[in-house]
Amino acid sequence: MQERLQKILASAGLGSRRECEKLIQDGHVRVNGEIVRELGVRADPDEDVIAVGRRAIHARKLSYIAMYKPRGYVSTRRDPHATRTLMDLLPEKLRHLNPVGRLDAASEGLILFTNDGELANRLTHPRFEVTKTYRATIRGVVSDEDIKRLAEGVELDDGLTLPARVELTVRDKEKERTRVALTIREGRNRQIRRMFEALGYEVARLVRVQLGPVSLADLRPGQIRDLTDEEMSLLNKLKAQPAQSSKLNPADAARESGA
Repeated sequence: MQERLQKILASAGLGSRRECEKLIQDGHVRVNGEIVRELGVRADPDEDVIAVGRRAIHARKLSYIAMYKPRGYVSTRRDPHATRTLMDLLPEKLRHLNPVGRLDAASEGLILFTNDGELANRLTHPRFEVTKTYRATIRGVVSDEDIKRLAEGVELDDGLTLPARVELTVRDKEKERTRVALTIREGRNRQIRRMFEALGYEVARLVRVQLGPVSLADLRPGQIRDLTDEEMSLLNKLKAQPAQSSKLNPADAARESGA
């Protein structure tokens, strides 16, 4: 079946659709031996010979996996300074998949793996404002005023955060602990921890429980699962949606790098 060339390249894991469009425009892509520079060209990966540089591109099955990242693991494919990465938890047959976004080593919870470059870009690029929900345990008693500040936006060294949805779940004055659920539309480096630090609190535990339409469900630390049919349907709808129009802080133009 014929598809737009940039979609074929993105599905083969060469990057986001925009990145693949640049490969075409820069003259790096050949179809049946001919250089293609026009973005409207369509091809059939099962019938046509498609190559990027010297690499032949073949249609491949896209895979999607959810994992509960435990504390103490680095969410990259490899890190010379880390003793444990998420690749250590994946079966050998799944190690060709890439993690979508990051959680810092001290955080835990939901992280996705896929070879779908277009979806990964959708989930992590700030302009799409995909929501992420976290459960945070805070040392100290968070006041109502500070809950409101978290919801309205907190001034950080890289600018004001976007409004968030904040739900107070536990406020234990005796144990000096507070638990909240936060849903944000950004992915700045260590954002949740820095939001609380800016208000004078310390995050004792941080668990991501939702990324877009995908939930942590009943996974336990280190476990993985396939996505459900409903989650896949919602992710496919997400891929078809246009970017949000709200204005983002220029400092937030980088991809998600951990919470």
